[in-house]
Amino acid sequence: MIMKEKINITDYANLITKALPKGILLNTRADKFNSMVIGWGHIGTLWGKPTFHVYVRQGRFTRGQLDKSGEFSVSVPLDKPDPVINKICGWQSGINIDKVKEAGLDLVEPEIIHTPGIRQYPLTIECRVLYAQKQDLSLIPQDIRDKAYPQDVDGTYPMANRDAHTMYVGEIVDAYIIRE
Repeated sequence: MIMKEKINITDYANLITKALPKGILLNTRADKFNSMVIGWGHIGTLWGKPTFHVYVRQGRFTRGQLDKSGEFSVSVPLDKPDPVINKICGWQSGINIDKVKEAGLDLVEPEIIHTPGIRQYPLTIECRVLYAQKQDLSLIPQDIRDKAYPQDVDGTYPMANRDAHTMYVGEIVDAYIIRE
């Protein structure tokens, strides 16, 4: 039986920050459920609200999903990320495959929004988009731009490529750990 243990998200900020570079999951559901590995993001407070910020490249299927639904969930492993899940959700596009089936994701119904969490990555953050803004690459330092946004790499490449990111500021509306 699956249960959800409500948490104070700030008690887990360090765990989330350490997990990000290894890959956590950004989940969306508009046309269909999709999960994408992210390595950038941050948790904090903006406009007096608890927030989680995610960054999605322009050419990603996930960006269209976010724009349509206006919400997302974030799933964080409590231990090491699953290499199969990270490979499929990090290197494949949800426009081409069913990531739930291919990665063996066990979806867990959300509490407040419409986007599920994932049992295998049990720390779950439910967010509603408050604000979105496309990056202005000309304002990013040249050394970072060269490394993160090489203009000779097509936007379909899953890692560093020419596409700018859109930053989505999500208000955290619920947070919990999925327990069995």
